[in-house]
Amino acid sequence: MVVKRKMTRKFLEDAFAGESMAHMRYLIFAEQAEREGFPKVARLFRAIAYAEFVHAKNHFIALGNLGKTPENLQAGIEGETYEVEEMYPVFKNAAEFQREKEAVRTTHYALEAEKIHAELYAKAKEKAEKGEDIEIGKVYICPVCGYTAVDEVPDYCPICGTPKDRFVVFE
Repeated sequence: MVVKRKMTRKFLEDAFAGESMAHMRYLIFAEQAEREGFPKVARLFRAIAYAEFVHAKNHFIALGNLGKTPENLQAGIEGETYEVEEMYPVFKNAAEFQREKEAVRTTHYALEAEKIHAELYAKAKEKAEKGEDIEIGKVYICPVCGYTAVDEVPDYCPICGTPKDRFVVFE
């Protein structure tokens, strides 16, 4: 049953955002703990991050935001397009105006990577609407900027220059 009352929806939307951020924050903390030589602390962060994911997923479903794959791909396209056309250009512009070099760098990285994501989702949606899965091999993600390559990875990331041997592979 989808939550319909305005106040409850707003609360669940806020809870979804909070749980989503906690999930990501704990995964980032886990990476840091691992680097610092605390593998059990890292495991604890990852475990609790999963619990936060479960909470976020439950809220997301209760809000009626989970559709069929073509609808979900469309939502992905819309989200990535918003980030490319509106959100990141404005965020980057503000960071440049305020001379916040780190924010300029991270918003530039995200802006460029999101363009690729929108294209990949659009191709996948075309197939899914026909009831077909996409033809896709390995997906390579730059761990520094999020640049995404399919099937082949360049020697160096075209956005940030990271060497290909550092890319994360999804098979």
